[in-house]
Amino acid sequence: MANDLTSALDQIAEIRRHMARGTTFRGYRAATVAATGGLALIVAGAQERLVPDPWHNLPGYFALWGGLAIICAAVTAVEQIRRCRRLASPMQTERTIEAAERFIPSLAAGGILTLVFYRSLTEDTWMLPGLWAVCFSLGVFASRTLLPRGIAVVGGYYLLAGCVDLVLARGPRAFSPWAMALTFGVGQFLAAFVLYWNLERNYGRR
Repeated sequence: MANDLTSALDQIAEIRRHMARGTTFRGYRAATVAATGGLALIVAGAQERLVPDPWHNLPGYFALWGGLAIICAAVTAVEQIRRCRRLASPMQTERTIEAAERFIPSLAAGGILTLVFYRSLTEDTWMLPGLWAVCFSLGVFASRTLLPRGIAVVGGYYLLAGCVDLVLARGPRAFSPWAMALTFGVGQFLAAFVLYWNLERNYGRR
């Protein structure tokens, strides 16, 4: 009897997982994603005043953009938690955890690269903005099956922008605030458009 009950519960859990895989994750909101893009543009505009010479103030540069990344991640996390509590759906909670598990490794990779370059490859730290964009693109691609169609375009944009940064944003253009603005500001606005067009345009908030 106990074995039958366990088997039935396992089958129900497997059915629920299959149902979850067949639905699009709706936890990311266009307005929130667009807001993170706006913050990137604001920080880019303030960089020359706050960190006028990044080469001689790398900790300040990393604190500026790393702080922005932490703020954006925190805002997104709070929204996800509030949505899970509001919906009180085990499936939604499971999908939210899965979305985080797919994206967090790319963010962690960006943080680890920053530490390694700062400690051991200081002369090559100009590569970091491009590498951050490449890492971010990998997170977007890893989340592709959870998100609406068109999100691969966003991942492609981040990958291309990162490669362009690696080619062009060097020498006197290293750490250019506009490289970050065009990469992450525009990239987040593009992601917000994809989310709105596919998930919110006809259905509103859920």
